[in-house]
Amino acid sequence: MSEPQGDSKRKSVIKGITWRCLATLTTYLIAWLWTGETEMAGKIAAVEFFLKFFIYYMHERFWQWLPRQSAIWKAKFSKAEA
Repeated sequence: MSEPQGDSKRKSVIKGITWRCLATLTTYLIAWLWTGETEMAGKIAAVEFFLKFFIYYMHERFWQWLPRQSAIWKAKFSKAEA
């Protein structure tokens, strides 16, 4: 039985970087409009970039892991029933 194919770890990292850049720019603009301070907006955006990049990467890897685990569980239960 072949293993389900998905995004590579490298592709997940690249997707994470491009998404974080766009999302962080949005956060920066909202923080700047809200506070009126570019320095504070920059600090908020910097923290948000690194924290959410890590969360996004873990989320991507979980969704790559899940189908493989599902296949393993199904195989174990089908053998137990036989």
